[in-house]
Amino acid sequence: MAQIDETTGREVTVTLPDGSTRTFPTGSTALDVARSISPRLADAALGAKVDGKLVDLNRPIDRDATVAIVTFDSPEGPQMYWHSTSHLMAEAVTQLFPGAKFGVGPAVEGGFYYDMDLGDHRLTQDDLTSIEVKMRELSAADEPITCTSVPRREAIARFEAKGDEYKVEILTDPAIAGGQETVTLYTQGDFTDLCRGPHVPSTGKIKAVKLLSISGSYWRGDEKRGIQLQRVYGVSYPKQKQLDEHLFRLEEAKRRDHRKLGRELELFMLIPEVGQGLPIWLPKGAILRETLENYLKVEQRRRGYLPVITPHIGNLDLYRTSGHYPYYADSQFDPIKVEDEQYMLKPMNCPHHCMIYASKPRSYRDLPVRLAEFGTVYRYEKSGQLSGLTRVRSFTQDDAHLFVRPDQVREEMTGVLELMRQVMTVLGFEQFTTRLSFRDPANKAKFVGSDELWATAEADILAVAQASGLEYTVGLGEGAFYGPKIDFIVKDALGREWQLGTVQVDYNLPERFDLTYTAADGSKQRPVMIHRAPFGSLERFIGVLIEHFAGNFPLWLAPVQVAVLPITDAAAGYAAELQQRLSDAGLRSELDGRNEKIGYKIREAELMKIPYMLVVGAKEAEAGTVSVRRHGLGDEGSMSADALIERLLAEVATKAMPPEPVAIEQNAKKGKKSA
Repeated sequence: MAQIDETTGREVTVTLPDGSTRTFPTGSTALDVARSISPRLADAALGAKVDGKLVDLNRPIDRDATVAIVTFDSPEGPQMYWHSTSHLMAEAVTQLFPGAKFGVGPAVEGGFYYDMDLGDHRLTQDDLTSIEVKMRELSAADEPITCTSVPRREAIARFEAKGDEYKVEILTDPAIAGGQETVTLYTQGDFTDLCRGPHVPSTGKIKAVKLLSISGSYWRGDEKRGIQLQRVYGVSYPKQKQLDEHLFRLEEAKRRDHRKLGRELELFMLIPEVGQGLPIWLPKGAILRETLENYLKVEQRRRGYLPVITPHIGNLDLYRTSGHYPYYADSQFDPIKVEDEQYMLKPMNCPHHCMIYASKPRSYRDLPVRLAEFGTVYRYEKSGQLSGLTRVRSFTQDDAHLFVRPDQVREEMTGVLELMRQVMTVLGFEQFTTRLSFRDPANKAKFVGSDELWATAEADILAVAQASGLEYTVGLGEGAFYGPKIDFIVKDALGREWQLGTVQVDYNLPERFDLTYTAADGSKQRPVMIHRAPFGSLERFIGVLIEHFAGNFPLWLAPVQVAVLPITDAAAGYAAELQQRLSDAGLRSELDGRNEKIGYKIREAELMKIPYMLVVGAKEAEAGTVSVRRHGLGDEGSMSADALIERLLAEVATKAMPPEPVAIEQNAKKGKKSA
């Protein structure tokens, strides 16, 4: 504690992220702290974390505290920046459309939105341009953004006077306002909004803005009330260059959209005649899926996994025992009555695997038992939440359950993590982190099991994550209802994050199913259950994979690996022989024997993203060679058929990544689309 100097007043001690300390007069702000470190940091500062709580940059510090300055590059920076930009947009809208009323305007992944009521006026693209211009004017004015605490009743009166029934409803809803007697208002210029904050210190911090789209939204998501607002989405960055790169990525994401590529590459279809969220795999998509399955099956066999197959439905009592019913009741289809019993579409594979384990006596010598299944499960998802392959109602998990002794938990977990790391690396996801998803001690109602079992399981996961050198964060309340887990968060080629594989430690389902094994001393002991799925859901994983590779799959995964393209009918016989040789070698090939010009055939093969195109004419037939073209790279010259097959087999065996004509990062910086 710093000594109090009576001539200068009381001081506070600030501890910085590096552990160093500095003293400041009481009432100093985080901006003062930033200035003491460097002018550059002060200029970049948006807000601060004081004792772990995100606050406005100008909030006085009246006690000793830890302080971290938040910039746009901080984890919390973009969300604060985008939320402040939504307020700037609302201020611009009020100046252009007097009488505008507003719902909510949060930051979301990749930007922000604000719901607004403009009466009879329907926004157009020209309106968005006008709003952007006004936002730039307000930014140039560099208006301070200030926070004021007022009694809730006073805030209600203010918004009632403005005729803004949306803010009044928020303020009078007990579920939102609770028992709070005061609320915070944020003001910039003539615009005041209800908000918890925090916000950037002034409008001048907001530099490069782009309003992206307009859509309709029901007030508070309730279509029954029939109150529809206009939702404007946007994004902003401190530098125009950052915004340009973001906009490039949005365009690139559209080009890579797995729903679009799934149609073009004839991989899968989703049609209303079959049902929403129920994908149908077309031949090429089925080959891609089977190739992934076969790869993992081989790896699992090497590690002692045993294959099992379980039915698509199960007795409702099975899921009552496991706890999936009622804990997951909202995400399950209604039970089906069959004679005097009730059945459910299978929401999880684990109860079935528990019954397999329980089907015969087990000794400590038998453990671990590793059961693996590509099991299809069914979840009720609302139609508005469905999205291509990444959110469906029917999906297949690469599910496995390991039944182990307590002394085997950490070793088996380590083996599972090694497999999952290998899967991510082989499939080109070089950048990934993990989240340790634990139970929230303050909200135990949605979790089953004793405090002791949860503490043991979480200690196991933490120890294995640290010993394995994982980069991780901790997510309280993110665990499964039966146990904690490690979720793999991967970055794709566009830098987007996806939660894919998972591994979970479960002391509770063995308890609920009364699973036992005979220990060395003859006593009955309880096994521990490890759930794991490197892909997670095959549907979701393939959707992400399509976008990651933009459909340009590595050779070993490509549904069609080689296209044989005869130039003339005279080369048709040699082309057919060549395709047969490729097939005999285990390579997936197609012969394009159509009476079309070779340029047309090449363009067709390029559009289908076939990795190799073999152009053959009379000259190649006579010499026993092929003219090789590589997707995206063009002509690679001639070589013998034997040498080519040897090359292709080596590329498949090593699971080599496809060549990138120009890296995405380089294209983003240049503002160009990739080849």
